[in-house]
Amino acid sequence: MSLPAVSRLLRSALRTQLVPAANLSSKPAKHNITAAEQAVAMTVLFVAILGPSGWILSHLEDYKKGH
Repeated sequence: MSLPAVSRLLRSALRTQLVPAANLSSKPAKHNITAAEQAVAMTVLFVAILGPSGWILSHLEDYKKGH
C-alpha cells in the first residue's frame, strides 16, 4: 500500500462521526418507589449477580480436584 493510501485510510478512521441528538423528554415518575423498596431491589440484584460467582470462587479448589 502506498503512503497516500495509508494516509487517507487513517484520516477517514480518525475523522469524528456526527451522531444525531436523541429526542429526550423527562416526566415525573408514574410510581414513586420508597427507599426501602430500592434497598430490597438492589440487594436482590447484587445477590443474584454476585452470589453464584462468589460460590464458584469459594469452591474453586473443589472444581480443580474433580470428583
